[in-house]
Amino acid sequence: MSFLNQNLTFDYSPLPNYSDVELGLAANPRKWAITGVAGFIGSNILERLLMLDQFVVGLDNFVTGHEFNLEQVRLVVGSKRWSRFRLLRADICDLESCRMACNGTDIVLHHAALGSVPRSLKDPIATNQCNIGGFLNMLVAAKDTKVQRFVYAASSSTYGDCSDLPKQEDRIGRPLSPYAVTKLVNELYADVFAKSYGLGTVGLRYFNVFGPRQDPNGEYAAVIPVWISKLLQGAPVQINGDGNTSRDFCYIRNVIQANILAGTTNNPEALNQVFNIAVGNRTSLMELFNFLRARVAKVNPEIMLMAPDFKPFRPGDVLHSQADITKARTLLGYDPTHSVFEGLEESLDWYIDSRNRIF
Repeated sequence: MSFLNQNLTFDYSPLPNYSDVELGLAANPRKWAITGVAGFIGSNILERLLMLDQFVVGLDNFVTGHEFNLEQVRLVVGSKRWSRFRLLRADICDLESCRMACNGTDIVLHHAALGSVPRSLKDPIATNQCNIGGFLNMLVAAKDTKVQRFVYAASSSTYGDCSDLPKQEDRIGRPLSPYAVTKLVNELYADVFAKSYGLGTVGLRYFNVFGPRQDPNGEYAAVIPVWISKLLQGAPVQINGDGNTSRDFCYIRNVIQANILAGTTNNPEALNQVFNIAVGNRTSLMELFNFLRARVAKVNPEIMLMAPDFKPFRPGDVLHSQADITKARTLLGYDPTHSVFEGLEESLDWYIDSRNRIF
């Protein structure tokens, strides 16, 4: 299956260095809207934008986001920069709230969604209402308020049953879960709004993002924070499958870079496109477990005696995932700064420092 508007030749002139992009933003602040601002990804992007002296409106209904994420951002950025942020406690399923968030905004970074493949299999209706209905509300609001750029969180789940490695944006398979369906529909809607209304859209297909503030609690928590939490507590770690399943784990700082580049790019070839956002390497679950166990053992040496608890493979998941990031490098200037293990080192420091609060 080929996606719309993906057949490109990468011959665009050299793009600005990311550090220069940040310097330019600090000198000429923009107004940004972040949906899902109290979540893991949204709060990390908020922190970086405020450190660059940007103006930010955040929207969150706090179903999956957390007050303490925003409180931590406030403490990091200081009161002066925090005054540049305005929070809307609202839901993307309400169109008027979406218009309020977008009004007067230059750039929208849309991250509000109900994530998780298992959650979508358990409750496809709620996933559809939020991820498709809410997404459409945000597109309409951005169009009506004349937003310049609409950047949205797409997903590697869109590749579905396509077994090709590495994953390239123009070759996708059939979705394997309701969640994947919603993310594919988001890309289709964004393409239609770009072509029909001239809205500048950019989709970022995230591959297993991780980092500080990622919630380790709850039924649908992601693997890395769950495993770190379990190891720090000395509890068994569960691996679905035989441990050979692999993922292209992407540290949050790489994702922040991608959002800022997508929101500010002047390259016309980068608009109305989707991009893989990852590192371009694969790490197996056993490699991940062994690294985390060895690192946590520095805090508690007895952890090295623990072995994983293997469970059946989960429905809706894929065996292997790895991104080709050539397109993002060439058209956005994306250049990931952190490997999976460099990101894990920083993440573990945060979880160890924060464990009394989050566990």
